[in-house]
Amino acid sequence: MTQTSENVTWLTQEAYNKLKDELEYLTGPARTEIAAKIAAAREEGDLRENGGYHAAKEEQGKQELRVRQLTQLLENAKVGTPPATDGEVAPGMVVTIAFDGDEDDTLTFLLASREYASSDIETYSPQSPLGSGVMGHKVGEDAEYELPNGKKASVTILKAEAYSG
Repeated sequence: MTQTSENVTWLTQEAYNKLKDELEYLTGPARTEIAAKIAAAREEGDLRENGGYHAAKEEQGKQELRVRQLTQLLENAKVGTPPATDGEVAPGMVVTIAFDGDEDDTLTFLLASREYASSDIETYSPQSPLGSGVMGHKVGEDAEYELPNGKKASVTILKAEAYSG
């Protein structure tokens, strides 16, 4: 997955289908299920002290937020192969870095949003400290990012290739 400055998200056909299936489930069967849970909890009486009702309403809110996120993502999605890159780190790329210039201490990860996380490769969000630190840098360049303790860390970009799935 790659996001460009025009807010287009490039997705593989597999990723697009997976997200579309999730959206269809959430707007169909999942909505029916949560409506039934809420109705059953309402029948139990006093809503002010009804934990089941409040839990179901909270679940409904989270579900509707996910529906909005998926809808926006899919509306801005382009399916296929992202434009060719020139070794510049961008979302949708598999990036290999060396910590503090130490060629033996490396990390390879997919720079993508959580929708595309998989167990095959570690995924970092472009908004994460490391992700935002390496964005826009080219192979061979050094990048800096902020650690949770407030200190800065330096990495060298060793490789940046489009993710092929």
